[in-house]
Amino acid sequence: MASTAAQIHLIRPSFAPNPTRTTSKSGFFGTSVSFTTPKSSLPRLRKCSNRRNHSLRVAAEKVVGIDLGTTNSAVGAMEGGKPVIVTNAEGQRTTPSVVAYTKNGDRLVGQIAKRQAVVNPENTFFSVKRFIGRKMIEVDEEAKQVSYNVVRDDNGNVKLDCPAIGKQFAAEEISAQVLRKLVDDASKFLNEKVSKAVVTVPAYFNDSQRTATKDAGRIAGLEVLRIINEPTAASLAYGFERKNNETILVFDLGGGTFDVSVLEVGDGVFEVLSTSGDTHLGGDDFDKRIVDWLALSFKNDEGIDLLKDKQALQRLTETAEKAKMELSTLTQANISLPFITATADGPKHIETTLTRAKFEELCSDLLDRLKTPVQNSLRDAKLSISDIDEVILVGGSTRIPAVQGVVKSLTGKDPNVTVNPDEVVALGAAVQAGVLAGDVSDIVLLDVTPLSIGLETLGGVMTKIIPRNTTLPTSKSEGSGKKQDITITGASTLPSDEVERMVSEAERFSKEDKEKRDAIDTKNQADSVVYQTEKQLKELGEKVPAEVKEKVEAKLEELKKAITEGVTQVIKDTMAALNQEVMQLGQSLYNQPGATPGAGGADGPSEASNKGPEGDVIDADFTDSK
Repeated sequence: MASTAAQIHLIRPSFAPNPTRTTSKSGFFGTSVSFTTPKSSLPRLRKCSNRRNHSLRVAAEKVVGIDLGTTNSAVGAMEGGKPVIVTNAEGQRTTPSVVAYTKNGDRLVGQIAKRQAVVNPENTFFSVKRFIGRKMIEVDEEAKQVSYNVVRDDNGNVKLDCPAIGKQFAAEEISAQVLRKLVDDASKFLNEKVSKAVVTVPAYFNDSQRTATKDAGRIAGLEVLRIINEPTAASLAYGFERKNNETILVFDLGGGTFDVSVLEVGDGVFEVLSTSGDTHLGGDDFDKRIVDWLALSFKNDEGIDLLKDKQALQRLTETAEKAKMELSTLTQANISLPFITATADGPKHIETTLTRAKFEELCSDLLDRLKTPVQNSLRDAKLSISDIDEVILVGGSTRIPAVQGVVKSLTGKDPNVTVNPDEVVALGAAVQAGVLAGDVSDIVLLDVTPLSIGLETLGGVMTKIIPRNTTLPTSKSEGSGKKQDITITGASTLPSDEVERMVSEAERFSKEDKEKRDAIDTKNQADSVVYQTEKQLKELGEKVPAEVKEKVEAKLEELKKAITEGVTQVIKDTMAALNQEVMQLGQSLYNQPGATPGAGGADGPSEASNKGPEGDVIDADFTDSK
């Protein structure tokens, strides 16, 4: 079958267009890029296009919004008609995007993984978002900034080496483990199973990175209903229930990426006018400047390169992040790293002070790189600074005073600080999730493609077909007068069979994790039962009949033996048997002469307890008057 034209249909799932708006662009509902579409399939596609006035609905099931960040992640959900942040199992509103494997093969995710990074640097994976959906040739510089080994597989894809378990992970697998924890914690918080989500990505992510993010969700057993841009999600949270029409600029500087979007917001309509960014610029880069400064100073003083010591590098990285955060509120930060390394002369330490002025000097070129995307985004939107009503800051790195200074110098406005930069993206994703679940209505989102789409022509030159910042959905045809059939495969860096294998492994790991948690919880509970039983026997002393005490002590010894052997089900059965004997002990005490329904044979209430202050009964009349 042949076609006489090359067509590109670029569809990023979006809300239904506002009926009051008109557009000459044709669009199809779904996510696809197609060339030389067979004519027989066009009627089916056009039929799908008729559905674009009806938003996708997921009935009777909770859909959450997930901000899968480079350094931290967050989950939002619609509760009572408003987006709220879902706290994790530790009670925190954000979760570190960190996964670690111990020498015993145990997997740690979140804060517990981050805490042990210094003592286990080679098996602790962080900032993985910088590697997702990328080839090794693209991330040479990023690979030098982490304490774990980043290697290349046979296809040129990125793999993360984990010597603790002798395995190499794809970045999607690590992200999937973070997603799995987020979803499990959300299920507990919401008291219902969560299996569907909206996940955010940087606006400047390419198709390969977006597809890889969806693969991570699939590996985690999560159905990713929609991928939306982080600045767009932030605008949803900011503009939710706002009626006034505003033109806003979203300045999103996260841990690993930088995005700028210009939008028109108001009365339920969110139209992205332009977007720009840098996927190689984020808070990690600011941290690295401090790390390099500390390492260079130490090398000049001691002649030792700390960057070659993975444990020292991890300590430097954590200290740099803390110093950067302190400098957001203080003019200087004290840095103390005792025993950073050792030589034949003894242990070596780092004791120094970093001023805010020095930090800004170290990061001056990074601050300059923030300017171009802002200028490009305004130019592409055909707007001037005076047209911007509000500047919204997103991402923890926007707390850096120098960054806020750049924003103010570029826009001439004080940034809006009414939204939490760490949470606003997750809240916006929750609004989008609410629309898909039918919890939110009367919202229209018109997004754009961040990158130009085109065809490679003779000589390896790309002919641009759809320019960047084109409103989605869109379609364009280019006729050549020639017939040719081509097949386009998915843009994912992972083959489908590899993804299926990862899904199976993730399910197995999830089952093993549950069994381990159950074993730990059961053992802790059994230890508590042993302690409480022994304490009770000691306190009751001679009050316990000898035959009853003998039975309880026998079951107590059986439980101690079961705990030592470590078989979970045996511990549960033995614990139940002991509890039964303890109940018999309580019953025997209750039946003893003089015992009352009080606390284990304690004296009953005194006669005076039924009397008034003077020992007499007080009578009173009660009249109900209205």
